[in-house]
Amino acid sequence: MAGSVPGGGRPLIITEDPLLLDDLLRLCAAAGAEPHVHHAVPEPGGAAAAGGETGSAGWESAPLVLVGDDAARRVRGAPRRAGVFLVGRDPDDPHVWQRAVEIGAEEVLRLPDAESRLVDRLADVVEGAGRPALAVGVIGGSGGAGASTLACALAVRAARAGERTILIDGDPLGGGMDVLLGGESAEGLRWPDFAASRGRVGAGALEESLPELHDLRVLSWDRGDRVVVPPAAIRSVVAAARRRGGVVVVDLPRRVDEAVAEVLAQLDLVLMVVPGELRSVAAAGRVAAGVRMVARDVRVVVRGRCAGGLDPESVAGLLGAPLAGEVPVEVGLPGRVAEGEPPGTQGRGALARFCDGFWQRALGSAQGVPA
Repeated sequence: MAGSVPGGGRPLIITEDPLLLDDLLRLCAAAGAEPHVHHAVPEPGGAAAAGGETGSAGWESAPLVLVGDDAARRVRGAPRRAGVFLVGRDPDDPHVWQRAVEIGAEEVLRLPDAESRLVDRLADVVEGAGRPALAVGVIGGSGGAGASTLACALAVRAARAGERTILIDGDPLGGGMDVLLGGESAEGLRWPDFAASRGRVGAGALEESLPELHDLRVLSWDRGDRVVVPPAAIRSVVAAARRRGGVVVVDLPRRVDEAVAEVLAQLDLVLMVVPGELRSVAAAGRVAAGVRMVARDVRVVVRGRCAGGLDPESVAGLLGAPLAGEVPVEVGLPGRVAEGEPPGTQGRGALARFCDGFWQRALGSAQGVPA
């Protein structure tokens, strides 16, 4: 039975095909990976054919092994392990799957079609990919529902609990999450800087490039002319944010276009903030219908005291979604925010208590603990 892929180290390439080797070295460079190169299964502690190095170039110790079609027969007797890929160019080879089974490969990759897939796997090795972040979106069921306030507070409380946290502003027409955090002039990249992104975005590079405010990283919009960020770039950036683990919170607009759908598809949970009055519930029903077309899990957060005989459970029932909780209106919060204190900073406030309880349940559930 194959073991787990070892973490860390450098990927191993086994091939004598010079053209295939050039392609693999190019793809490794694109992923930021520095490989070892051998022509056969290396002996434990043996020297690497490419540079005479010894150490972590072994078949069993390499985090990923790329076996060229030409070398499949030479590695047939190697111990079975996870993370072995058979790589070649011929899409019509009828015997390729037989060779893959013989060497215990978990996948056959045909270049150039599988180049992006291979770069992703190599980059996972470089970044030490583990459990992805718990990604939570927050959306207002009606105008002025307080979704941005809740999103900011959730991020602040997660960061204060010691979670690696990234707050993403998903609404280019909003006021800017960096403003809500009091950091509109903080150095770092904003969404327009990622408009030209193609393919995979490095998770570590993304995190380090963003402004750091109140122990979390924030990706917001700038105050310049509006720049359209293509859906593909948005997908790559959100995926990179998730690969670092911890928590990702996204403040969502009240519309579902192609770009928003790319974000929704990567979220584990969407919280819809709904004021407890009938008109807001009616508006939220229309928003919920669009969100449910893409999102896996939508839950209702009722904000403020319900009027007209409604209660939080009734609001959630009318929307056909589970109730995530109730957030009372916090007296004095708007004034504190205006003075530069982000939502959720005061640990004794109703908003902070809701966020702390939410993370205890959500993170516990994500780790296999009943919520």
